[in-house]
Amino acid sequence: MAFRKWFFVLLFIVLGRFIPAQSIESASGLPEEADSTEAVKDLPLEAAEEVIEELEDTVTEQSERFGFVEKLGIALVIVVGQAFLIWLVWQFFKWLNKKASIIGGQKIKPLTIKKFRLLTVEQIINIIHFFLRIFKYIITIFQLFITIPIVFSLFPQTKNVASTLFSYILNPLKTLFLGGIRYIPNLITIIVILVVTKYILQGLKFFASQIEREKLVIPGFYSDWAQPTFNILRVILCAFTVAVIYPYLPGSGSPVFQGVSVFVGIIFSLGSTSAIGNLIAGLVITYMRPFKIGDRIQIKDITGFVVEKSPIVIRIKTHKNEYVTFPNMMILNSSIINYNTSSDEDEEGLVLHTDITFGYSTPWQTVHAVLIEAALKTDYVLKIPSPFVLQTAMNDFYANYQINFYTKEVDKVPAIYSNLYENIQSGFHAAGIDMTAAHYRINLPPQPYEPLPETPQGNPLPDEKESGKGGST
Repeated sequence: MAFRKWFFVLLFIVLGRFIPAQSIESASGLPEEADSTEAVKDLPLEAAEEVIEELEDTVTEQSERFGFVEKLGIALVIVVGQAFLIWLVWQFFKWLNKKASIIGGQKIKPLTIKKFRLLTVEQIINIIHFFLRIFKYIITIFQLFITIPIVFSLFPQTKNVASTLFSYILNPLKTLFLGGIRYIPNLITIIVILVVTKYILQGLKFFASQIEREKLVIPGFYSDWAQPTFNILRVILCAFTVAVIYPYLPGSGSPVFQGVSVFVGIIFSLGSTSAIGNLIAGLVITYMRPFKIGDRIQIKDITGFVVEKSPIVIRIKTHKNEYVTFPNMMILNSSIINYNTSSDEDEEGLVLHTDITFGYSTPWQTVHAVLIEAALKTDYVLKIPSPFVLQTAMNDFYANYQINFYTKEVDKVPAIYSNLYENIQSGFHAAGIDMTAAHYRINLPPQPYEPLPETPQGNPLPDEKESGKGGST
């Protein structure tokens, strides 16, 4: 009988602390058939406060009927029960950790982006264990924070302490709840803005893809401009969207929020000067259209194929499979040779050439004929327009000949030159012409020092004396 009485008192105290609205009916004298929820809604604020005060007085009167020993017994039951619940919670999370390890080892896969592995299976399982441990501690602390005020509320001496501890939990929750309700209109506004922005971006992406596939043709607007232009418009639209929704963000008007925004802006402006310069240079290069992906180009003394165009850098691959990266600012300030523009369908082709020298004893007509024949036998060389020879210099001992020929296979230039050199050697060998060029160099033997002959009187001979003194008299 005593246990039942303690139980109902404890239940009455808890209901009075956490859900006083359910006890308003009995404390205020409302009819039993009336709905307590509707009654509370109809009560004004002052009447509701009076009802709560009456309820607290009722709880105090009920609790004062018991002696100190009985209250201590109730407190002990609460503490033991809560300790048992905490033990159950810990056992449950221990079981969850074991399950996470077993199931994770079987079903979880490493987190990778393309070929780069971000997290292994073991690291992912450790992260799951970490969050489970955090949840366990949060639940345990919440249980303790609830138990202590309930126990303190049983005793008049600690009743105020219980109310204070309860306020530490209820006041922040109340503030968050009321703040969330007040923020709903702003949240709806932000959602509408984001939805509109999303559909605008989808429309721009559709038009960009149509222009890039050349299904939609705009005079003066090239297809390779479509994707960069879409990226620029996307950045501008996203920045505009952030500026529009900024006033609707919670805490946007606080000095702390504004200070953080200014700090981030200063750090970004100071630390990204070169990056911004490369971005602007990349934008200018995009609309200059000096090359595109796959073109064979020469920048400074590096020749290769464009494999990547990014807003910051350009990366080319040489014929030796070397990857060379150039910042966009360097490219903008350098001369660029694009070999692919000469190999388009409406062009004659890229003109390749090489120089060779022959002495004047070899007839120039023979040299021209052999060089043209060697070029025509070379793979990937166009027959029309036909190769031609230019005589570019007449030196003291030899003439300089330059063989020129056309090709559209710009990606095979090193192989074309190699085959051409072989054909030139074979052609002159078949014509019986020696390609060896004589080099002349006069090497005087070293003259050892010899003393001048002397006369019997000890003086040099007149002619030797004159030569020995450098022609002086």
